[in-house]
Order: sequence, then structure tokens, then C-alpha cells
Amino acid sequence: MPGGHAQTLRPFMWRAERLYPDTEIVSRTHEGRTRHTYAEYADRTARLANALDAHGIERGDRVATFCWNNTRHFETYFGVPNTGAQLHTINPLLPDEHIQYIVDDADDEIIFVDPSLAEKIAGAAEGAEEFEGVDFVAMGSEGIDALDAPAYEEFIADHSTEYDWPDLDGDQPAGLCYTSGTTGKPKGVEYTQSMLWSHTMASQTPQGIPMEDSDVVMPVVPMFHVNAWGMPFTATAAGAKHVYPGPSPDPADLAALIEEEGVTVSAGVPTVWLGLREYIEEGNEVDLSTLDTVIIGGAAAPKALVEWYDERDVEVLHAWGMTELSPIGTVSHLKDDLRDADYETQVNKRSKQGLVAPGLEFEVIDEDGEEIPWDGEAFGELRIRGPWVTKEYFKRPEANEEEFVDGWLKTGDVVTVDEDGYMQLVDRTKDVIKSGGEWISSVELENAIMAYDGVSEAAVVGVPHERWQERPVAFVVVAEGVDREELVDRIESGLREEYPKWWLPDAVEFIDEVPKTATGKFSKKDLREQYGDQSLVEGAVPEDDAPDAE
Repeated sequence: MPGGHAQTLRPFMWRAERLYPDTEIVSRTHEGRTRHTYAEYADRTARLANALDAHGIERGDRVATFCWNNTRHFETYFGVPNTGAQLHTINPLLPDEHIQYIVDDADDEIIFVDPSLAEKIAGAAEGAEEFEGVDFVAMGSEGIDALDAPAYEEFIADHSTEYDWPDLDGDQPAGLCYTSGTTGKPKGVEYTQSMLWSHTMASQTPQGIPMEDSDVVMPVVPMFHVNAWGMPFTATAAGAKHVYPGPSPDPADLAALIEEEGVTVSAGVPTVWLGLREYIEEGNEVDLSTLDTVIIGGAAAPKALVEWYDERDVEVLHAWGMTELSPIGTVSHLKDDLRDADYETQVNKRSKQGLVAPGLEFEVIDEDGEEIPWDGEAFGELRIRGPWVTKEYFKRPEANEEEFVDGWLKTGDVVTVDEDGYMQLVDRTKDVIKSGGEWISSVELENAIMAYDGVSEAAVVGVPHERWQERPVAFVVVAEGVDREELVDRIESGLREEYPKWWLPDAVEFIDEVPKTATGKFSKKDLREQYGDQSLVEGAVPEDDAPDAE
């Protein structure tokens, strides 16, 4: 059997090609919508593998992509690692200096570049010694002169559709992805063949993110962001139809693909599904009848968003993960004994990050180094381990000493676990707000604020305070035409009913957009830098409502 007895990616493609040769892979590209079958996909990946061999790429070499979600990018997902080379997906939204560092650190041999991103990478490469000796290929039917990059179609055209795929070990490096570097230089995470195989198989369990051969799978989450949460591998293992939305899809693009291709499963950060909701609420007719499941990750799934899609018979499946986890760690399925619970209880459970995926173990450690009780109230830092959890960072021994302990990955996430085992992200250790000796969850306040009509986005950060150390300030983006004073009154009165007064934001600031990281998450670091002004929180918390300052 191809790939021998090791746990590798090759059998997933082998199975899809032979059992589902006519199933489609659809892509929205700058050249229009393209269609290939799995049989054609197998031929093209073999051509790509032969082309890489002819180019001098050897086992262990790193082949990079600088691309959006499209079929050609998907061809590298199996065409590169199945040769024994390592696929390095680069986030094009990173600043130039981070891209230069990543290319140099990874020692990339060749980079496949989306034409729409040619100017971005050319700017990063210009005069940069980190790019010396790196070749480029343009992901299209035309080359890119500025990069001396031949067209992808030209690169693979004259090569055979037959390839002698080598037997690989499970510990052969197959993928490489870097963290977004919000607290320093990006850190590289290597994925072995066995890690990606294990992640795919766990995803296919009923308590993962399972897919059937009848599904039509559309990853909106970028393919450069932890392998699009593993969905291209999982969909291939299932023999499902793929739909790739291409560069910068807006809600109208996503709506058209859902309707015209019959998408059943999709995934993306909450802003994707908030955007589609707003598009529909603006009066645009969208047929969501085929859409069964949307997977939300990267940030918490607001309860109001879960309920809105429930009303349209679309299940929101909340998941949590990290680059270091390949990436899925938890999925918020309802346990069997909760299926008869009232709707409010079910939504509360589904809005949490969820149940640990089969195959992983975790522990939550408080400030005293003790494991917390599972009571939904105590919280601490999450540690996790398992077959698809990295055990070290690429070329970063100093990071290894800081972020791994006794085989556990220290995630930097502060969480609670309730009596049913549902994990809920309270905050990142660097984002939790400490006020008067007590902790305030910025994430919980954000979710509460985003539940109000008229709020598009909300981020809460701690601002320095002379007496209380830090006080929360809410930064809110509102829809057009919203009465801001009335909205603030509604938010403040609503929060007073749910939380102690010392939890309430000392100010609500309206901004045009919450700054984002290169992976689309709220950048609280940028907010703190822009608005770290004590004048926003000069009002003192009343003594009888203040937390214990000891």
C-alpha cells in the first residue's frame, strides 16, 4: 500500500483518487471559477511532485506558499509532503520584517506566490538578504516578471502524471507554520506526517469535525493559518467535494458559493459569519438550505450568533485550537445527556470552547501550581498534550524551556472547566485584567457586549489605573445609524444585572474598527498601545463595590 505502514498523508489522497475520482474540487480564483476532479487532482499533484524533483527539491527541503485558498494551493498540500519535502505556509498578512525572518529561519528553497500577493512579497524580498537563493513560482497561468517567477501551469506542464511516491516515516516533517509573533519573533511549529495523520483521524471521529463523502466543504479560514484548521486533509480523507473561496471573499462571494455549489460545511472566524448575517439582514436573498454546519474558531462564538444561525437550521460548531496543536484541541458538541436540556442551557454549552478532542489530555493549573476543580468558576492556565501537539519549537530552544513542562504545552490560555467537562476560554494570560487583586475576563465582557443589537465588534482591554492597577475599557464598533448614547445605556444597564460593579467597563469608546492580528484575531496589544491612557478610567470604583485589594 502507498506510504507503507506508517501514519502518513498519502493514503488519504490515494483513497480519494480511487473511490471518488469524479468528485469535484472547485476554486474561485483571479482567473474565474475552476473545476477539477479528484482524478485530475491526482494527476496534477504528480506533475507538481515531478516538477519539484526536476527543480532540485530533495527530502527535507522546505517548499513555501504565499497564497490564498484555491485549488493550486491545495495541490501543494499533498504534492509537497508526499515527496518527503516540507510544506511551509506563510501568512501574507504579516509585516515585511516577520516575513523576512520566517523565510530565513525556515530556509525556504522555493515560494509559490498568488499573483494578487506579488507586490507584497516583492516588497519584502527587495534588498533582503534573507531571500537570497529563493526561487518563485506564480500561482496562475501567467508568470510574474518582478519576481522572475514562471507560471505554475508552465512549471508543471511537461511533467508526467505518474510519480513513484516514496515510503515515508511517520516522523518525517510534513508541514511548517509560524505563530503570528504578537509577543516577539514568530515561532515555528513543525508538523510531522504522523501528527497530521492523527489530527485528521481525530477530526473524523463523531466528536471531532467529521465529514462525509456527501459533504461540500468550504474552508474560509485561510490555508496559511494552520492548514485551514486541517479541513483540506479531512475533506480529502472523507472523499468530500472541496470549495475554495479565493482571495478576499466578501459576504456576497460566500453566499454565491454556498448557493451555487451546495456547501454543507464551512469554517471561519466569527467576523466571517457576522458579515454574512449582516449581508442577509440588509435584505439580500441568500439560500442557506444546503448549509448544515459552520465551524467557528479563532475567537469566541457569540451566543447571539449561535442563536441566529440556529433559527436558520445551521448548526454553529464552536472549536478551539492553536498553531501548536495542528490545530484542533476542543469542539463544543452537546453530550448525550444534555440533548434533553432546555435551549438556553444547550446554547450556553455550545458557546463554550467545548470538550477536549479524542486523543488529547489537558490540565488547568492555578497560580499556586495546583490543578483547579471542574466547577465552572475556578480558572487557571491550560496545559495540553497529545499525538498532534508539538513538543518543541523549530530552532527555538529558549522558547522550549519557557513553554513546555514535563511533556505539557503551556498554552497561555486562561480557562475554566465546568462539571460536564466543557472548557471555556476566560482570557489569554497576557489579556486578563487584574483589578484590585481580582481577575476580570475581557473575553466574557466582550461576548456580553457583542450580544447587543447594533454592536458589530467589541474588545475589552485593561488600562493602567493608579489605585486599582488596571480597569476595563470597552472599545465598540457599531452598525451604521445606531444611537450610540442609547446603546451605551443599554449595555451598562444590562451588564449591571449580570456582573458586579467592579467588573463594569469604566468607559465605552467607539472606534471604526478593532485592530486585527495577522490571523484575524482582535489585537489587544495594539489597542493598549493606542489607548493606554489613564484618563479613560479616572472614575474610582465605589468602595462597597470594589474587589478586595489585598
